[in-house]
Amino acid sequence: MQSISQFLSDEQDETAVRKILPKVSELLTKDEAVEYIAVQKKFVVNISPDAIVLTNKRFVLVQPSMFGMKFQDFPWREVDNVHMSEQMLGATLTCKTTTGKIVAIESLPKKQARRVYSYAQQIEEQAYEKRQQVELEKMRASAGGVVVHAPVPLSAPTSTPTTGEDPLAALAQLKKLLEAELINPEEFAGKRAEILARL
Repeated sequence: MQSISQFLSDEQDETAVRKILPKVSELLTKDEAVEYIAVQKKFVVNISPDAIVLTNKRFVLVQPSMFGMKFQDFPWREVDNVHMSEQMLGATLTCKTTTGKIVAIESLPKKQARRVYSYAQQIEEQAYEKRQQVELEKMRASAGGVVVHAPVPLSAPTSTPTTGEDPLAALAQLKKLLEAELINPEEFAGKRAEILARL
C-alpha cells in the first residue's frame, strides 16, 4: 500500500485518508495506483466526509457511512468531462460520463478541488489526442493513404493514379481532413494539385 503521508500534501483530513486509502487500495487492478485524494470539508459537521480518489485508471467517488463505504468509479475512458466551480468557502466538482451520468461533490477545499480538476484536464487531453489519432487513421485510410502533417519534398515524384480510384472521392476526403484541421492549407493545396493532375 502507498504511504499515507503523500496524500496529505494539501491539508487533507488525515483520519479520512487513513480510512479510505486501505479500502481503495484493495480495489486497485494490476498496474493501477492512487494518484491523489481530495477530502470534503463540511463546515458544520465533518464526521464522515466524502472523497474523490484519482487513480491512473479511474475517477472514484467515495462516500463513507456509519455502516461502510459506497464507491462509484468511472474509468477515465468513460469520463466525458470534469467541471469545477468555486464558492466563497469551498468548491464543487462535477464529473459527467459519456453515458450521461453526473456525480458531484460539494464542500471540497479549493486547493484540493483545483488539483483534481487539473489532473482530470490532463487525462481529458490525453483521451482527446487518442480519439483524434484514431479519427486521423480512419480518415487517412478512407482517403487512400494520404499522409498528413508530413512535409512533402520538392523533388518528390507524383504518384500515378491507381485503377478504380475516384479522384472526386479523394478530393472530398481531402476537404474533410482540411475542415477537421488534420492537415494544413499548404498540404491540402499540394495534394489537391496532385489529384487534379491525375485527371
